[in-house]
Amino acid sequence: MTENELSKIVVDCCFRIHSKLGPGLLESVYEEVLAYELNKCGISFERQKSIEVTYDEVRMGIGFIADFIIESKLILELKSVEFIRPVHLKQLLTYLRLTDIKLGLLINFNDNLIKSAIKRVVNNLPDSQQSR
Repeated sequence: MTENELSKIVVDCCFRIHSKLGPGLLESVYEEVLAYELNKCGISFERQKSIEVTYDEVRMGIGFIADFIIESKLILELKSVEFIRPVHLKQLLTYLRLTDIKLGLLINFNDNLIKSAIKRVVNNLPDSQQSR
């Protein structure tokens, strides 16, 4: 599956979750339910995946923990906050660059309208997939 095909499945799962649970829960609740939904869809993923940072060819240990890495092609960063801040988008872009993954989704479950709370972040995705 392409990054965009995976992201469509993830977004559909997020819509279902948000329509049933609504905003206002802890991020950990949405994470657990999303893992359940992804399993139902047969999507492979890693959850709370530790990613090392290498600097000057020296491993520095854990650099960050990704909420989800979907089929080694898509990073999901979940939030349950009042507002998505620019730093959240920068954080996800850095995760993408450090892992060489091309697409990330920043999803804020605390928004009243989930459609406006899903942000795509692209890291050198081929032009044919960037606009989807």
